[in-house]
Amino acid sequence: MWKNLASNGITLLIVAMALLAGAIGWGMNQYRGEGPLEQAICLRVEPGSTLREVSEDLAGQGAVAYPQILRIGADYTDLADDLKAGSFLVPERASMEEILGIVTRGGQSTCGTEIVYRIGVAAVEVEVRELDPATARFVEVAEFTPGAGEVPAAYTEMRDRDDTRYRVAMAEGATSWQVVEALKSADFLTGEVGEIPAEGRLAPDSYEMRPGDSRESLLARMEAQQEERLAEIWADRAEGLPYDTPEDALIMASIIEKETAVADERPQVASVFVNRLREGMRLQTDPTVIYGVTNGQGVLGRGLRRSELDAETPYNTYRIDGLPPTPIANPGLESLRAAVDPARTEYRYFVADGTGGHAFARTLDEHNANVARWREIEADAAN
Repeated sequence: MWKNLASNGITLLIVAMALLAGAIGWGMNQYRGEGPLEQAICLRVEPGSTLREVSEDLAGQGAVAYPQILRIGADYTDLADDLKAGSFLVPERASMEEILGIVTRGGQSTCGTEIVYRIGVAAVEVEVRELDPATARFVEVAEFTPGAGEVPAAYTEMRDRDDTRYRVAMAEGATSWQVVEALKSADFLTGEVGEIPAEGRLAPDSYEMRPGDSRESLLARMEAQQEERLAEIWADRAEGLPYDTPEDALIMASIIEKETAVADERPQVASVFVNRLREGMRLQTDPTVIYGVTNGQGVLGRGLRRSELDAETPYNTYRIDGLPPTPIANPGLESLRAAVDPARTEYRYFVADGTGGHAFARTLDEHNANVARWREIEADAAN
């Protein structure tokens, strides 16, 4: 009898161990295998949330089938106490193991709301955007101009959320004065700006910010990036340029930036000015004259007057030889590249062609014909 009992006990133990091994294997497959989520979601983890709350939220949104397995996995991997507050993008079919990595990894939120403060050449705009998990693209929720009318409720609401991300996007061609003035109305930044940075020394780009960051620190980042870009492109410059210093290249790049918004044209525009400098011709470019009138403080908003074109100023390239004394805006990377590696052309002239681009010419006769066509386009548009 004792032998039978012992035999039965061993059998039961083997069966129990087999069942336990099977349960563990099943649990591991559930934990590491493809999840049930059919479409990506934004998971918001509130400050102070527990793993139980988060796992139940995930189950409610269809991201996990067994929230208790996620909690067991978190305990086993020592991640149970590492939850990070924020909004996180959980991709479709993400495993529990992948989801735990997403909500415990740290860093900035990967989902939710983003406030973009856009510093343009003519205006400043604030855009409130929200990520659409299904497409992983941001969708505009609200847009407004600071100081002009009522602030949208969406902005006020998102400003108070811990997981809202901030970016300052500076457009190519904005002046340093415009950037500093714009930053004064960025209410998520702090501090005063002691001195306007030198013209041309700020790198147009998109900068991630945090509420409470100082305006001076942002400007310092912009200056450091432009200095790095300028050093890099100057080291790779073409031979035989008609200017000898990185500062001259920066001045040229700023003129190119203000002359065309068409990226593909920048090397050609650069070639016109480089050819003119090589042959001792004056640059004769309106943007430099405009800068001499406005000093970079805002947009002229009208055509140049004959008196302004005839005036003897350091920025009037109809009256002076060579380059103006400083840049006339903050050029982007592509304009910097064009300034140090212009296209190889015989062009000396260009004029608007009515499509947003320019018609280029080698001789004055060709240029005059292009000008005549442009005037016809202007006349037709006015009728």
